[in-house]
Amino acid sequence: MALSKEEIGNIRNETQKTEHNTHKPINEPKKNKKVLFFSVGLIAVLLIGAGIGYSFVSSNKSGYLDGFAQCLSDKGAVMYGASFCKFSAAQKGMFGKSFKFIDYRDFTENNEVKITPTWFIDGKKYENVQSLDKLSVITGCVIGS
Repeated sequence: MALSKEEIGNIRNETQKTEHNTHKPINEPKKNKKVLFFSVGLIAVLLIGAGIGYSFVSSNKSGYLDGFAQCLSDKGAVMYGASFCKFSAAQKGMFGKSFKFIDYRDFTENNEVKITPTWFIDGKKYENVQSLDKLSVITGCVIGS
């Protein structure tokens, strides 16, 4: 059972067609890369924009102790501290965003200040970090108001 030349030729043609169809050149990777880079860039820009927006909104929010800090200043409480002092920084940190309402002055403005932080309230001197509770008792200001 031998194949004729014609049959062999047909088989070769079919085989070449099949192989030709399975090995299509792919020209789409360049387009896919462009879309991928554009998508990644767009996502990055959106994330950065969202971060900036969140920072702006959260920086304008009032702090929990705004009323308390304002009351301390209204009652004449003054905190003297030093920018390099870790204890002054700790006292500031206790107020968080609300510290902007505290009457804060540099220790060099008052010769009586030997330790930072030092509070002056109603003519009395309170040296070292003071708890919010103690400041509340001294001044009558309510924490969280």
